[in-house]
Amino acid sequence: MTLEEEYFRDMLRIRRFEETVLEEFKRGVFSGTTHTSIGQEADAVGVIRQLLPDDVILTNHRCHGHFLAYGGDMRALFAELMGRQTGICGGRGGSQHIHYKNLYSNGVQGGIVPIAVGMALAEKQKKSEAAVVVFIGDGTLGEGVIYEAFNMASLWSAPLLIVVENNHIAQTTPTEYALAGDIRMRFQAFGIPALELDTSNVMEIAGNTFQLMREVHEDYAPRALILNTQRFGPHSKGDDTRSEQVVALLKEKRDPITLMEKQLSSDSVSSIRAEVEQQVKTAFEIALADPVATMEGRP
Repeated sequence: MTLEEEYFRDMLRIRRFEETVLEEFKRGVFSGTTHTSIGQEADAVGVIRQLLPDDVILTNHRCHGHFLAYGGDMRALFAELMGRQTGICGGRGGSQHIHYKNLYSNGVQGGIVPIAVGMALAEKQKKSEAAVVVFIGDGTLGEGVIYEAFNMASLWSAPLLIVVENNHIAQTTPTEYALAGDIRMRFQAFGIPALELDTSNVMEIAGNTFQLMREVHEDYAPRALILNTQRFGPHSKGDDTRSEQVVALLKEKRDPITLMEKQLSSDSVSSIRAEVEQQVKTAFEIALADPVATMEGRP
């Protein structure tokens, strides 16, 4: 399998997983809430596939794609969202709060950034050569604590890559109604070099991330990557105020999976689609039959 085929498969796994989650929420299969990243799959795959084994990932409420791109098990993620014992965190973390190897997620907007800076500085002090990647959204840029964290990251040269997934809408508020100024200049104010991309091409994101991570590892200093992207799904389960026509136009112009599909042979696409469809179906059915999490064994 070529690298392009692998990236296509990885993005499709995220897409079909999250489409299944939204479909099955209507039947009451999942508890709580969920936030999908449908349309942003190239960000997760393009960035995370460039990391070294010991690198650390901090992500947010839109974490499913990051977990799956990191190599996480689909059945365990389904089970976590269902509140099953076989879930990533025993069915207790739900959709937003998971931990797997060196990946941590938290639904508190902005709160993960100072944590990421602290973890990056810890790796530096240990001389482990590991770096930290933190994913935030454009809505997070309204939180004051992140600017304190940017200051410390730059001042103390933390080996950190800050990835801003700018999907141009914070819950239901378009970014232009809530965010003044330029995102890239926010980082430059703290002396953090920032690269901004406006693309759904996973290969372009991967190539640029590879270079940025190389700089973070070699220079022991922070970098920022701003990814202009689009979210096709609702903020959570159904609170989308955009018209169907607007979303359809976004899909037509910005779908990373359609874009990658055009670069592969029809036979390859058909084979990968069939493989992924079976994986998602099997993982869902197994998780659905898994035992429900209980209070036993809780600290």
